[in-house]
Amino acid sequence: MKKILKPLISVIAIGTLSLSINIDKNVLANNIANTCEYDSALKVNPDYSTMNCLLTETALMYDVPPEIVKAIAEGESGNWRHFDMNGEAIVTADNGIGIMQITNQAGYNQDRLKSDIVYNIQAGVETLDDMFKRKDLPSINGGERDVLEHWYFAIMAYNGTKPVNSPIVQATGERNINAYQERVLQIINKMELIDVTELHFSREQFQYDSNSRENIKFSTMNYDFDLPLTKSKYFFEANQKVSAITNVTFRTKPTTDSPSLGTLREGEIVTVMGPFEYEKVSTKKNHFVWYPVKRNDGTEGYVASSYLNYSASTPPVTPPTTGNVDVSKFADYKANQYWAEDFKWAVNVGIISGYTNVKNPSTGKYENLLKPYTNLTENQMLSILLRYFKPSELASTIANTSWYGDVNYQLATKYALPVLGANTASKQAIAGKDITRGNFARILASMHYGKTVSQSEAIKFLRENGLTTTKTNEEFKPNDSLTRAHTVAFFHRYEQIFNN
Repeated sequence: MKKILKPLISVIAIGTLSLSINIDKNVLANNIANTCEYDSALKVNPDYSTMNCLLTETALMYDVPPEIVKAIAEGESGNWRHFDMNGEAIVTADNGIGIMQITNQAGYNQDRLKSDIVYNIQAGVETLDDMFKRKDLPSINGGERDVLEHWYFAIMAYNGTKPVNSPIVQATGERNINAYQERVLQIINKMELIDVTELHFSREQFQYDSNSRENIKFSTMNYDFDLPLTKSKYFFEANQKVSAITNVTFRTKPTTDSPSLGTLREGEIVTVMGPFEYEKVSTKKNHFVWYPVKRNDGTEGYVASSYLNYSASTPPVTPPTTGNVDVSKFADYKANQYWAEDFKWAVNVGIISGYTNVKNPSTGKYENLLKPYTNLTENQMLSILLRYFKPSELASTIANTSWYGDVNYQLATKYALPVLGANTASKQAIAGKDITRGNFARILASMHYGKTVSQSEAIKFLRENGLTTTKTNEEFKPNDSLTRAHTVAFFHRYEQIFNN
């Protein structure tokens, strides 16, 4: 099923304002059911793709991030189930009704909460929206509705601001991973494939008696987190430039069962071609959706929403700085590795930098990393090379286009460097692909000599000048990808040999 623009959306300001007008609930429910091609009279659980549609479309109508609504439905109903095998609504011991587990909510028809899935979802989303608007709950940063972490306390209140949901265990001061809102956010991480940022709280910010049923008293009413927070992935628009947040498979259709069109590289910029679409295989349970996108070479295909970023740029990297930077403060720095001194030098002269506040796969925490074993793209390597050889010119050259590699490839052309990428539609994608050790050797040697040299001549240059200890071209492994550690080692040796 494809997401289409519905007439109702034209009278609602989605993404900037809450739904402050009164809408006939019956009209709204019928529109959503029609959009998702679901017959509410059937009293059966719809397939996963249809349920994804019902939850998503209702969330969007109320300007609530669909990621949160789908995760709450998952946590409440355990597998997006509303009806049991007999076609009766599932009602729990505490009288929670259906997929959104609506309990004792005034103003809703109790029979219809049981018989109509769309109405039940609508009640849940309205309740969540009301929680977000409450003034007696803490707010986070500017409170923008499209930022997932900003809904932290609204999610808590959906279940109750009771001691059991305190972000911090009062007795130990540890994070309460069993709090309702924490479990919902973990569902987003797992099912939506989005790494929601962990928010750090302290024990004194939440006052409660762990033996009481009284609500938590909040000592802090506004939090200002200087962290990389997560915007909802459901507001990309046609013709918008977005970027891949990691290496991801490019598909021919909106399903992982379709053939691959290759790999979008981390940081590669693509153009959104239209509204998102739901999973083509109805029995596949995905929380995410699919966007049709076009690469710079004109190839069109699909990418899961989870892997796209609003910022059409590479991942957040600190600007190059010079000075006394303590590289040992990076979480993945290892003093016993061959690249340890090379990274110290490279970071302090400003030709390479570390990644700030990124998730460390080893610890699961957000830390500062060097990522020594990450492969470099040709464009990333050019940035390092030009910072070393032509820093002033790199800083003063003005880009002719909005493409992120524009200046690098202007200078590569000026100095006749044997690069594979270029600022043309057919070659921009190549700039975002891993560069090999052999191609790097050609580019470095060509810059050194001021003329284009062959790969064989380049490797010979490295050997004869002590930039590599390998004895043959084969031993140099020219077809292997170039890592960040390789790069800083080569430049540090170049500096020691030619500039010292």
